[in-house]
Amino acid sequence: MTGLVPQIQVPADVEHVVARLVASGHEAYVVGGSVRDALRGVDPHDWDIATNATPEAIQKVFRQSLYVNRFGTVVVRQGDHEIEVTTYRVEADYADHRHPTSVAFTDSLHEDLSRRDFTMNAMAWRPPAGGKAGELVDPFGGRRDLDAKIVRAVGEPRERFKEDALRMLRAVRFATLLGFTIDPRTAQAIRESAPLAMTLSGERIQQEMVKILSAPKPSVAFRMLSDLGLLAVFFPELEIAKTIPQDKAIAQDVFEHSIATADATPPDDLVLRLAGLLHDIGKPETFADGHFHQHEFVGEAKARDILRRWRFDKETITQVTHLIRNHMFWYQTDWTGSAVRRFVRKVGLENIPALFALRKADNIGSGARSPRMYALESLWERVQEEIRAASAFSLKDLAIDGNDVMKELGIQPSPRVGRILNELFERVTDDPTLNTREQLLKLAREVAA
Repeated sequence: MTGLVPQIQVPADVEHVVARLVASGHEAYVVGGSVRDALRGVDPHDWDIATNATPEAIQKVFRQSLYVNRFGTVVVRQGDHEIEVTTYRVEADYADHRHPTSVAFTDSLHEDLSRRDFTMNAMAWRPPAGGKAGELVDPFGGRRDLDAKIVRAVGEPRERFKEDALRMLRAVRFATLLGFTIDPRTAQAIRESAPLAMTLSGERIQQEMVKILSAPKPSVAFRMLSDLGLLAVFFPELEIAKTIPQDKAIAQDVFEHSIATADATPPDDLVLRLAGLLHDIGKPETFADGHFHQHEFVGEAKARDILRRWRFDKETITQVTHLIRNHMFWYQTDWTGSAVRRFVRKVGLENIPALFALRKADNIGSGARSPRMYALESLWERVQEEIRAASAFSLKDLAIDGNDVMKELGIQPSPRVGRILNELFERVTDDPTLNTREQLLKLAREVAA
């Protein structure tokens, strides 16, 4: 199917690259996600071009280009854009259900489009030039599916997923982020092909999970992943949570509570989203007599294993697991100032806002009727009072350090210095007025004695 689509606006830099290839005797089209997004009225982040020119021919046209891989992609720098120009190709022999073991170039745009994942990504656009109107090449009905908000595999869906198992997760991601539904035949092929997700690398799963978690309601994706049989394959810890009941304000299982909590966290805060999703991941293993004894500690360990499996960076893993370990804190209004300071010291002052945000999301995910969390607000004000009073929340907040202790007591560096500082910190936590240089040096002498 072809048609005029005058509303597709292509940057001048991209049009220039297409025009130069055409002037050199080659075909050239804007392809893939950039066409899809432009048709949706969304400004594409990246613009890709497909051509029948070989990589060597592309480099003859663009001397300042870079041939980056064996799949026929040349990066062309034009103005403010880095544009990927790829030779039409067909692929075969996906031994690992992810990467083609052989790539053959073709001079057929149709063959190139037929190897793509979904119909909405299998369209090509030729910008207007030389008096000719722009042309949309759409052999698989991508524009129709885009208008109908349907994710449909190109050709035989099982073949597409056998070639690249990641496409199954991409189908769910597209459906979630775009508010589309998955075509029934494509969905059935995913159910039949779901075991292939076992072959996916942690890095690839991580990339899709990060995008899914950026959705307004990631719960849509996790219900879909479960329904399609994918969750049980690559995230069984969450799938099994469907079998664990919870006594909450709204009747639900641990699975529903977990995804509702994730929904209640900010879409632009990956750490909080992951913490919300995983905060109760230890409950299935600790379920007994309607209770989940120490599930936060089991959950911390399980979340660390999951995030490592998905190749998240150490900093993200540390932050997420710290929040999970501490999310069960229980505040009583009769806490003393010392108790408040010990709480801050335990979780870290810098983690308080995220921990409170997680608790609020947890409450919302439990069906809390009131958006206000009075106990949290009270504790927050108590913490602010301690900050205003310049309380010591860590060893670095003490008025003296290890060098002062060694000089005062005439001792060498040793574990004893650390023990003395920790004892001083304990006393300052109980009585912040002791945090002066004079008082602490006096105390250090007493402790040492």
